[in-house]
Amino acid sequence: MQASFLSAVVLPISLAIIMLGMGFSLVPEDFKRVSQYPKPVAVGLICQLILLPILGFIIAKIVPMQPEIAMGLMIIALCPGGVSSNIITFLAKGDVALSVTLTALSSVITVFTIPLFGNLAYQHFIGKTASIALPIGPTILQIFVMTIVPISLGMVIRKLYPKIAISLEKVTSKLATGLLAIIIILLVIREWEKLPSFIVQVGLGVALLNSISMLIGFYVSKILGLNSAQQVCITIEVGLQNGTLAIAITAGILNNPDMAIPAAVYALFMNLTGFLAILYGRKLALSTTV
Repeated sequence: MQASFLSAVVLPISLAIIMLGMGFSLVPEDFKRVSQYPKPVAVGLICQLILLPILGFIIAKIVPMQPEIAMGLMIIALCPGGVSSNIITFLAKGDVALSVTLTALSSVITVFTIPLFGNLAYQHFIGKTASIALPIGPTILQIFVMTIVPISLGMVIRKLYPKIAISLEKVTSKLATGLLAIIIILLVIREWEKLPSFIVQVGLGVALLNSISMLIGFYVSKILGLNSAQQVCITIEVGLQNGTLAIAITAGILNNPDMAIPAAVYALFMNLTGFLAILYGRKLALSTTV
């Protein structure tokens, strides 16, 4: 789980390029619309911050697994959406402004909820107390640098040079798909030797958490009358959590590599379901425009 060339160089550069491309597709009115109609934001946050942890706890109790693995699964369920959810929403033709808003808000809120519920989960599954705390300043700074800065730069270019931005957005959309595929392949190669044992230990729990949470996001937003782009966005935001943060908490703060196994498998599995969401979102976008 240690930092490598992939995580230290390839991922940040790839994410910066993709987020810049997302900025090309956005205008200030997109975020004004989100603030004027808070219902989708509320639906997304409730699904992610309340329903997802409940789902994670149920799966950890029902599916047979070691206490450390169960704890690792709970940490994933407590984590916010990551940058990957923004990228996949963008590629799936979902509501990108809503996705960025949900990721930013959930990331700030979970700075406080992860220590609270993470410690309760640790007491329940491990049987003792632990100190789980996220540094507020660095966490918010990371959100700002990884998402707000490149997206804002892209939006400024869109404002000043709209024709160039629109043409570049088409290029970066294709580039984003390619980079995402490369990242997944590199992750699989890096963890290839460990994958069989990982999957045996946590495959079912991870698959259930990821797939059911996406279904919850989709059907709750559909039942509550959100539009198709918002449904796609919330499905992805609720279903794709910040696996990197989960690894940092379990392997770093808790210093327990076994607890990090669910996050490692989840980080790979969510990209596969993410691709399915992209295919569905693009098909849905075509059907609504015809």
